Amino acid sequence: MVEIKTDATLLAMRESGRVVAQALAAVRDKAAPGMTLVELDGVAREVLAEARAGSPFLGYHPDWAPVPFPAVVCLSVNDAIVHGVPGTTRLADGDLLSVDCGAVLGGWVGDAAVSFTVGRARPEDTRLIDTAYEALEAGIAAAVVGNRVGDIAHAIGRVCRRAGYGIPDGLGGHGVGRSMHEDPGIPNEGRPGRGMPLRHGMVIAIEPMLTGGGSDDHYTARDGWTIRTVDGSRAAHTEHTVAITDEGPRVLTAL
Repeated sequence: MVEIKTDATLLAMRESGRVVAQALAAVRDKAAPGMTLVELDGVAREVLAEARAGSPFLGYHPDWAPVPFPAVVCLSVNDAIVHGVPGTTRLADGDLLSVDCGAVLGGWVGDAAVSFTVGRARPEDTRLIDTAYEALEAGIAAAVVGNRVGDIAHAIGRVCRRAGYGIPDGLGGHGVGRSMHEDPGIPNEGRPGRGMPLRHGMVIAIEPMLTGGGSDDHYTARDGWTIRTVDGSRAAHTEHTVAITDEGPRVLTAL
């Protein structure tokens, strides 16, 4: 069931989205060679605590996961696509880092992700990351009243496939509200004109995930959470929480 939010709720969700944006900016600012992933998780925790916001990630335990998620951010490095668990691994110069963060404020959830290079960037990584952001912008542009979920999926998929990148099977966006994952699902590839119609007051997370090697295949690592590319190629992940309004898409997790 899709919950249609009121205009007052959209304003409240903007506040939770703002906290997410601040946490992502803080993590990006501190990410440097030699920094451990658990230290970066601490950076995000400080931002949430200062805003008196909760984390929808910490303790999250879906049926398929062996243990609850132990952190407030997912930190996915290089061939990790999504759901990377922060640990004692130290970042190295040239690592591609994807950071996914959520916040709960006033009972409403915000959810967003960024990808960037730590230190010196490889040209192929820069292109991959740039394409992920281009796909995100294309998906947002398609999130208008009168379109359908398939129009968003098609916009994202066309950007990714045109660049020669893979789109991991079964991974994509979702509705957002009082829970982090709500209806409808937002695939990263699909046919235009298909799926649920988009209405004023719907709030969705649009989140392209791209694999540099062009394969859609992935596997779950031994920690039961981290999803990695089968071919070992690097991946990028971008995301915004977006409100669909009569005035056009409104990004709730922008800084």
